[in-house]
Amino acid sequence: MDHILLHLVAASIYAGLALWLRRGGTAGTPARSLSAPEQGVLLVALAAHGLALHSAMFADGTMRFGFGPAISMMVWLAICFYWIETFYAALHGLHALALPAGVVAVLVSLVLPGQQMLANADSPAFRAHFIVAMLAYSLFTLAALHALLMAVAERQLHSGRISRSIAALPPLMTMETLLFRLIGIAFVLLTLTLGSGVLFSEELFGQPFRVDHKTVFAFISWLLFAVLLIGRRARGWRGRVALRWTLAGFIALLLAYLGSRFVLEVLLARGG
Repeated sequence: MDHILLHLVAASIYAGLALWLRRGGTAGTPARSLSAPEQGVLLVALAAHGLALHSAMFADGTMRFGFGPAISMMVWLAICFYWIETFYAALHGLHALALPAGVVAVLVSLVLPGQQMLANADSPAFRAHFIVAMLAYSLFTLAALHALLMAVAERQLHSGRISRSIAALPPLMTMETLLFRLIGIAFVLLTLTLGSGVLFSEELFGQPFRVDHKTVFAFISWLLFAVLLIGRRARGWRGRVALRWTLAGFIALLLAYLGSRFVLEVLLARGG
């Protein structure tokens, strides 16, 4: 019951803050960054979300993971990074995507808690691998949300109808610089994740390295982001080209783990 309450509290705070920010201005008034009290409310939502995650993953003393907790953790870490960024960058419009994503992620984790017990969960090496992997996933999640916001901004600029939230965003060049900073850090973490998984599979997972659909999609994602970063440096890729490659790489990364868990836990109703 406690973990249900924590999930509902987190979802309610995310939703309430999203509505507050949406109604916090009038038409024609530029959107603003989060105030100190609003940052405090978001921190409370993140704390409730984190406690809900912990209660779901370690309910019986073992570490369980699955489709719902994976979604929840990725979005939770992404919003954590967003909260930190609000102190240093003007990301006025990103809350319009991040907060609803938080509501959905918390409710998905509540409905689909996942029953897969992680092998070698007590191993420090496995935990380090797991943390690096989730950090990579969360940064790519934030980058994907950022790319979607840029796509909306570009479309509104071309149409001449600019909403309040979009009008307050930094210039697209500034947003693009932040996007590639996120992608660059996430790419390094993803490289470490894949490299350690290949080289130390026996120690991490208790079995030799094998090529399955998760591995294939993970390496496809890595390749897409590698090409994007090379294209950015060598040919100055930007704008719609960069956004398409970013979203393509993110979708491949989602399919690497979440695709299989969704099929097993939702479509086939299997927890293992």
